[in-house]
Amino acid sequence: MLYLSLLSTLSLLTTVNGHSSIWHPSMYGFNVTKAPDGRDNRPVAPLRDLDFNQWWMHGHMDAPPNKGDVFQLPAGQTVTTEIACTKGATSYWESGEGGDVRDGNNVCPESPMAAFHTNGISGLGGCGLAIAYKNDVHAVKPEDFAIFSVNHRCVWNRFTKFDVPEKLPECPGGKCICSFFWIHREDSGGEEMYMNPFDCAVANATSTVPVPPPQVPRYCPVDKTNCTVGAKQPFYWLQNEGNNIFTDSFDPPTYTDDYGFKQGAQNDLWDSLAKTASAASVPIIKATSENTTGTASGSRVAGASRKHPRTLASQT
Repeated sequence: MLYLSLLSTLSLLTTVNGHSSIWHPSMYGFNVTKAPDGRDNRPVAPLRDLDFNQWWMHGHMDAPPNKGDVFQLPAGQTVTTEIACTKGATSYWESGEGGDVRDGNNVCPESPMAAFHTNGISGLGGCGLAIAYKNDVHAVKPEDFAIFSVNHRCVWNRFTKFDVPEKLPECPGGKCICSFFWIHREDSGGEEMYMNPFDCAVANATSTVPVPPPQVPRYCPVDKTNCTVGAKQPFYWLQNEGNNIFTDSFDPPTYTDDYGFKQGAQNDLWDSLAKTASAASVPIIKATSENTTGTASGSRVAGASRKHPRTLASQT
């Protein structure tokens, strides 16, 4: 009987302290504990093998933040987020269950590193913040999100910093939809992805150049010419439907240089525009009898194939 009691207690601790999420009142699902179907749907609950309407926006679109709770993103500056295994470990503990369990910069107080899926700082897969330039969460589609900031050292600290690109334009009607995305490495627990949407706004914007349509990130650990140029989508992975990347469960995609995500602000968001302009400026060289098999010097830029078996075209 004592054994069963201890087992039950350990199981409860695992449920409470396992996994991680960003926490802020601007979140959708800030106070959610269960989904209508009864499954655990807290913001920290991992996402795997779910239908689109279950995993998209973490199933929290009908649990919006209070009006006016908007996360401010000052262009060209750095923002600090709180990431934790439970709301009780954050500054917002008063609206959570279990009281105040904060422990400095600890993501999962009184829990081993395995609780936030890492075996050490060298085993982190990074996380990212994405933005969609629509102010209605119900209007946002997967292909609308563009990763604008990445922290390779994530999840590791409760207080996690993200750099905001200087050229990020302001949001329509004063509000955008943002989201936190995280996938841990393959040797750090069950394979899954995390997505936590929140209302956001770009402050002090000086640029009016829109973020180009983001593309699916390509795997490019060695050959950097294979990296996706410009704005990149988040990874939608391991779900029943709606995936944009199709690696198996032991080969998770990461928000690292392996997929073209540099540390910090993704200032390359607009690089595809420069590439398109450069390609358009190259004159077309017509083949002649002396050059029937040659390739025009600019055609490699405009038409080079950069497909990779890890990714397929984004689904609509």
